[in-house]
Amino acid sequence: MNFLHRFVIVGTLAFVLCGCGGGAMSAGIPGVNPPVSGSVPQVAHVLLLVEENHSYNSVVGSASMPYFNQLASQYALATEYFADAHPSLPNYFMLTTGQTLATSDSYSATVTQDNVVRALTAAGKSWRYYGESLPSAGYTGGDSGSYSKQHDPFAYFSEVLSDSSQANNLVPFAQFSSDLENDALPDYAFIVPDLTDDAHNCPAGESTCTDEQKLAAADQWLQANLDPFVKSSAFASSLLIITFDEGGVDDNAHGGGQVATLIVSPKAKAGYRSSTFYEHAGTLRLSMKAAGVTDFPGAAASAPDMGEFFQ
Repeated sequence: MNFLHRFVIVGTLAFVLCGCGGGAMSAGIPGVNPPVSGSVPQVAHVLLLVEENHSYNSVVGSASMPYFNQLASQYALATEYFADAHPSLPNYFMLTTGQTLATSDSYSATVTQDNVVRALTAAGKSWRYYGESLPSAGYTGGDSGSYSKQHDPFAYFSEVLSDSSQANNLVPFAQFSSDLENDALPDYAFIVPDLTDDAHNCPAGESTCTDEQKLAAADQWLQANLDPFVKSSAFASSLLIITFDEGGVDDNAHGGGQVATLIVSPKAKAGYRSSTFYEHAGTLRLSMKAAGVTDFPGAAASAPDMGEFFQ
């Protein structure tokens, strides 16, 4: 074999092993799909549900979260998705304004920056915040029982605080089931379980618990409250996004740690795994685009599109 033949064979083998063929391989990550083309579909209902304070590796594959992982296997999972900051509130603001705004959960200013309420209203879209343990419809006050204001970014928005009709879109989660039954789900919904059901605190009635018990309670809540939606006729034209606001306290990767994010929809690629880098601004862009809104607040305007998750 002459030098030229050896050069061609060795060079070709190196090219294949490195995965240099335009994304034909996915950086050697088993079970992770390479980025491919796709486009974000417009749907009738976008639902964004936020869980609390757990990093990717404690959730994906966890025996404490069988329902979450069932959804991950059936639909699409972002494997390189990161929160923006610690603590909670900056991440909730990023998901709804495209800016972190706050540096602590004690933030008390009124938010006048562009946000999802302004964008949705201008586009003629309906919206609702479903908060478990929210004291009453239209409530914009402080913490109450297991309701945490820093998990309710809408309670800070000037559009909500100055307009009772907008404030009345803040409703206790109990209304979700009746809205589903009556075909009255809004175009956009932001769903937050309370502190005992979002993996933040111990389950209701428990003063001490393991981290696995927190995750198990959150998973049971998801199955009890979201599985009826996934099995409903409304799901056929919907997109459900489930993410965590931030990683564990010791996980500071990219500001807020690596978190698990699911794209759950009949329009999603079944069993898809993405290794593309995303942050909360990408979810904000995705939620607006899927709702048919062209105003992408803050960092969402330049965030990468998440079309790869869809058929």
